[in-house]
Amino acid sequence: MQELIEGLNEKQKEAVLETQGPCLVIAGAGSGKTKVLTHKIAYLIAKKHIAPWNILAITFTNKAANEMKERVEKLVENAAKDIWMGTFHSICVRILRKYIDCIGFNSSFLIFDTSDQRTLIKECLKTLGVDDKLFNDRSVLAEISNAKNEMLEPKAYLAKYAGDYRKEKIAEIYHLYQRRLKENNALDFDDIINDTIKILTQNAEALEYYTEKFQYVLVDEYQDTNKAQFMLVSILASKYGNITVVGDNDQGIYSFRRSRYFQYFKF
Repeated sequence: MQELIEGLNEKQKEAVLETQGPCLVIAGAGSGKTKVLTHKIAYLIAKKHIAPWNILAITFTNKAANEMKERVEKLVENAAKDIWMGTFHSICVRILRKYIDCIGFNSSFLIFDTSDQRTLIKECLKTLGVDDKLFNDRSVLAEISNAKNEMLEPKAYLAKYAGDYRKEKIAEIYHLYQRRLKENNALDFDDIINDTIKILTQNAEALEYYTEKFQYVLVDEYQDTNKAQFMLVSILASKYGNITVVGDNDQGIYSFRRSRYFQYFKF
């Protein structure tokens, strides 16, 4: 046990030992925020006897996820392989493979990359007779992605921007784009999180399974969360309420959102 807290400063130690309820850690770059998470995971397993499969650790990039796995393995060895650890999207894909039939897809769904998305948008523009010089595929996709990050489906997007000709036209494209995705049994990158949320909010079995499974939720670089990501971790941590998030308030890519999402779990 002493090895898990050696080398930690007092504030880091306090965050590691605080295992019940929400815990928000705010610190600058290079100050050891990720170290807090890895040592807390090890502490939960070694001292609190929490099963590794009851721990969920989320990062924003595959590189960060791999680095976290390596660091946790050094602390808990083989137990690390049973921890659900990865990016928001990789975690959601695992959930979707199990439950996506609940929302009308099958488990062999495709994930469209940017090239696939642009091709599909161009097809939608052609079908609707929309001038691609006024509505180029990149700008339309960016607008649809922003809508999805704010969890606005086509009807909600249309309602929000009623009276704005350009936005109304994008809503029409958005609606057809989503329909064509489903016809192809495909999701785009933003759908991965939103459809996971949809399953968890519409399927009681899935909600019970994952909220019971993830008794501890830990999130790195939390300042970068958008609305959909915030909603996801809120749902997954809703049963036990044991969530630890770390981040740097000065590095948030969603600076206009930080006051709404970043401070939510402060205790």
